[in-house]
Parts: sequence; structure tokens; C-alpha cells
Amino acid sequence: MPALMIQGTGSNVGKSMLVAGLCRAARRRGLSVAPFKPQNMSNNAAVTSDGGEIGRAQALQALACGLPLHTDMNPVLLKPETDTGAQVIVQGRRIARAEAGRYAELKPKLRGAVLESFERLRTAHELVIVEGAGSPAEVNLRANDIANMGFATAAGVPVVLAGDIDRGGVIAQVVGTQAVLSNEDNAMIAGFLINRFRGDPRLFDDGYRLIEARTGWRGFGVLPWFPDAWKLPAEDALDLHAPRRSGGLHVVCLALSRIANFDDLDPLAQEDGVRLTMLGPGRAIPGDADVVILPGSKSTRGDLAFLRAQGWDVDLVAHLRRGGHVLGICGGYQMLGQSVADPDGIEGAPGQDAGLGLLQIDTVMTGDKRLTETRATHAATGLPFDGYEIHIGRSDGPDLARPFAHVDGRPEGATSADGRVTGSYLHGMFRDDAFRTAWLAGFGVAASGRYDATVETVLDALADHMEAHLDVPGLLALAR
Repeated sequence: MPALMIQGTGSNVGKSMLVAGLCRAARRRGLSVAPFKPQNMSNNAAVTSDGGEIGRAQALQALACGLPLHTDMNPVLLKPETDTGAQVIVQGRRIARAEAGRYAELKPKLRGAVLESFERLRTAHELVIVEGAGSPAEVNLRANDIANMGFATAAGVPVVLAGDIDRGGVIAQVVGTQAVLSNEDNAMIAGFLINRFRGDPRLFDDGYRLIEARTGWRGFGVLPWFPDAWKLPAEDALDLHAPRRSGGLHVVCLALSRIANFDDLDPLAQEDGVRLTMLGPGRAIPGDADVVILPGSKSTRGDLAFLRAQGWDVDLVAHLRRGGHVLGICGGYQMLGQSVADPDGIEGAPGQDAGLGLLQIDTVMTGDKRLTETRATHAATGLPFDGYEIHIGRSDGPDLARPFAHVDGRPEGATSADGRVTGSYLHGMFRDDAFRTAWLAGFGVAASGRYDATVETVLDALADHMEAHLDVPGLLALAR
């Protein structure tokens, strides 16, 4: 079946959103369409229906297609644990922890899995829309490439190159990409489009024509800035932008260096009664914070050291002394305990570190990774809700006698004796409208929205936006 690939002139030029919008536009035409990203690098993952994990962007794209999540949609996922090392997930399963140099050696072995997953999707659907990674202009990485032109040439998939005018220099982005690519790779590019234009797009007419003249490529349009993009789940923590509000419940999330699965925050960001702050390094926890969230982490002990280096451990004690609340999710839950041990060096060097001591639990990292969609019952309210687990490690201790929730009759998570510190391994709890409403009500805040319904509405609006400004029929017609 036909396929089309969207590559970018750089990272974070909007490829994920463009693919999501095209997927929704194709679905509305009655096509059976599926997303595909050969290789992704992200610590924000989603649990799939076949018990694996894929990048969160592909989860959004699958939603745009009306499909359950499947590991074939993102066969290679890299989850950074250090500045030079990452966990390597292949078709949903962890196969290795590799340093950057060693990963280059692994890529030829991963090509087979990438093409296998792609062919399964192409067999099962009428159209596959593929997202590249980073930029094909990184020609120093072209040998054994499985993410951009290496995949496109091996699978015979035409490419449209997206440039981001908002960051400036888009003419050089597009023309320069053609200049550094080989003739073989340039032959795969069927055209270009310009993303994230602010203002009157007609002001770029001369630049657009210059790109067409210099490259000989067909232009598929200039896409103005899409103002509701922030309402869609973010794959990168730097892309999570909550509206600036002056009042409401002040929720502060610590932006850990290896923050993972922070999609827990997306539903809170949309609540009118919540003021969400992503607190970066070097900033103290503000004195008016009502709730501090310690999010998931791909390296619990590493981020525990990072947290202490910011002085946030001291700030948390002061926050609790002022009557504030703390919620730890997954790795953040582990940090709240008395100790975190990694005897086998699963996340880094073997060893054990003291935790923050805010919960009476101890955590030991194990080789078994728990990946599952979970139905739980909130202990405090008795409300059922859906979430997911994606973690290594087991936690035990006296505070589990006051669980956060119950799963299949067993206690899950822990709560301090005074009720103001809570931890849980469950992600995705705030997506459940009833649970989020009850949780906010506990702080005297009325919920204002329906999260999943909002995301669906925004995906439709995105498709409408692209239909109005891009040659969507022409883009879909390229697929072969």
C-alpha cells in the first residue's frame, strides 16, 4: 500500500504534528491510515495494546488514525539515561543499553526490524504516513541510517521536507539540505512545505518562489502557526506550554534532567483552575506552590542527585512545612522513599542512594520492566480510573499500608501519615475526567474540561487548518 514520509530540516520543526494532521485528514477521507516512525528518541513513551512501548508522538498519531497503539508504529525507541547512553527498545522490548558509539554499530542489525514493522503496517492499511527523526542534513550519520533517507531509499517512500520559519533562516534550511544530500537522496524528495508562519503568509511569497527555483522541488504550501497546538500531548518536556494564569491551584512540576512520561501533566495544563509551572534548574520551588509533582524519570538515582543539586530537597521540606502537598509519580515516587538501590546497574553504575525520606518505602531496581495498561481504584475516593505502568523497580515499606490506589485487590502506591505526601507508579491518572475532577475538588477547584474530547476536537481543527493552507490532496497523492 502507498506511503509518504515527512522529514524535517531539523529537530522540533513540527514533523509530529504535521503527520498527526495528515493522518486525521486521510482518515476523514475514509482511508485506513497508520503512522510510522522508524526510530524515535524520547523518554515520553506510551504503552501499546501488544504490551510494548512506543514514543508518545506516535500514540497521538495513532489516535488521529483511530487505531489502537502498536509497537510496529515505532519499532526503534531510544530512551536516554545519560548524556551519552540510552536504553534501546526494539519492537516494544528493551534489548540493550548502548553508548552513542555502540549504537552506531547496532543500527545495521535494527534495519531488519524497522522494515519488518513497516511492511506489516503497509500490508494492513491503505496508507502509511512516516515521520523522520532529526534531519537528513546530518549526513555524517547517513551510513547505516534507519531514521531518514536510509529508510526512505530502502523502502522506496517519497519524502516531503518540512522547514520551520518560526526559528528563522528557513530558506537556508531547505536549500542547504538539498546542497548537502547525495543525488540519490535528493531524488527521493518530492517537495517541501513551510511550517509555523506567524503573520501574513503572502509576505513570504518571494522566499517561497526562491526555494522552488533553487531546489526545483514542488512547494506544498505555507502553514500558519496553529494556536491550539499546546492542547495536544507534548513529546518533549520543553514543548509543554500551559497558559499563563494569575490564580488557581498552583501545581509545580520539577523538570528533572531525565524527565519521563510527563504526559500526566497535559490534562492539568488545560484546566482553567490550575496554574502549572514547569520548574527548570536553578530556580527555587515558589512559596505559593500548592502541589509539587515529582514526575517520572528515566534515571531515578541520577535525577535524585540532580534534584539535590538544585536545592529542591530543602525546598520540599519547606513546602511541606507551609502545608503544601507532594505527589510523586513512578520515578518521582521512588525518590520520595528512604532509599533507591540499583545493585545490578540497570540504570547506571551499581549502587544505592538515600532517598528524600518523605515516604516510608524502599526501592530496589530489577531487570523486569512492568509495561501494562491498568485499571485502578483510588483509595481516597473509591473512584475507578484507567492508567498505565511503565517502570522497573519494586517499592515496599510501611506507608504502603496507606495506598494511593488498589489494582486487582492489591495496594498500589503509598501515602504519608499526614496525607500530604503521596506516591504512585500509575501514569495517566489525570486523563480520566472523573478522577481529575475529584482530585481537583480535594483542593477546592472545579474541573473545567473533558480532556480526551478536547484532544479529538483539536485534531480535527488541525486537519482543517492544514486543509485550508496546504495542498493536502497533492501530498496524499504523492504516496506510493
